[in-house]
Amino acid sequence: MQYRILGKTGLSISALGFGVSPVGNVFEPVEEQEGVNAIHYAIDNGINFFDVAPFYGDTLAETRLGKALEGKRQDIILATKCCRYVTHFDFSYQRVLSSIDESLKRLKTDYVDILQIHDIEFGTEEQLLNEAIPAALKVKESGKARYIGFTGLPVRYLAHIARQTNVDTVLSWAHYNLLEDEINDELVPLSLEKGFGLMNAAPFLQRILTDAALPSWHRSPKEMIAIQPALISLCREYGVALSDVALSYAIAHPHIASTITGMCEVEKVKQNIAAAALDIPAALLHDMEKLVAPVKNKMWFEGRSENNIPK
Repeated sequence: MQYRILGKTGLSISALGFGVSPVGNVFEPVEEQEGVNAIHYAIDNGINFFDVAPFYGDTLAETRLGKALEGKRQDIILATKCCRYVTHFDFSYQRVLSSIDESLKRLKTDYVDILQIHDIEFGTEEQLLNEAIPAALKVKESGKARYIGFTGLPVRYLAHIARQTNVDTVLSWAHYNLLEDEINDELVPLSLEKGFGLMNAAPFLQRILTDAALPSWHRSPKEMIAIQPALISLCREYGVALSDVALSYAIAHPHIASTITGMCEVEKVKQNIAAAALDIPAALLHDMEKLVAPVKNKMWFEGRSENNIPK
């Protein structure tokens, strides 16, 4: 397993991060023990970074992770979130303070390594800067979180907020993978300039970059979705799975500390650990880059309209 330093935090985290959302039945029902076994296998085989949130499974992912970490908390770096919940968003000062206490109880710990404001594009900039981030800093001051950061989808908005704050981490999702590389435009240079740790999630772009059937709720443009069969076929010509190539490609970014993908089964953890070390054939990578060029960086937007910063 590769490890990288998470910006100015100094934390050494696994380049492959364990996204806990599937353990909370976010995508399909999972037996609790299977999820616990997957978490234990991951820890035993070098994954030390776990990312969760109250939103995932309406607190179920946090609850199950807390059970799995009994006796193992000291072995991992734990990140959770606040402000996004199943039925609503709440970026208020008081909700951040109460949310961390609720999360700590579910996670069976007295601190998290990173508290992240979840999906900042769904709040107003004013409330984010004047309430949510100051409250997170208060949590850090209290010792309930060692470091703080935020997460979100629209990568230019993440950079816009990062310029105005002094957070420790930023988690971007869906903006560095075989079909998207806009994280490089502003956020990567800014992370190097300001020293915050940068993390990437959704290396499979919600299953497009796997052999799996796509969910009906997928928001990618039709032309991007339509490229999946050609990518699968191309990878098979080289004797590799599309998902393994996609994960290896994302993890190889030198300035992203950890790439997070959701896991809930031991076999998937094994596959992802092996994929993290895959050496992608140069010819395959060349062919893939040619194939995806016409549909690259056609990302959708989520959040409040005023937070949609044009390129």
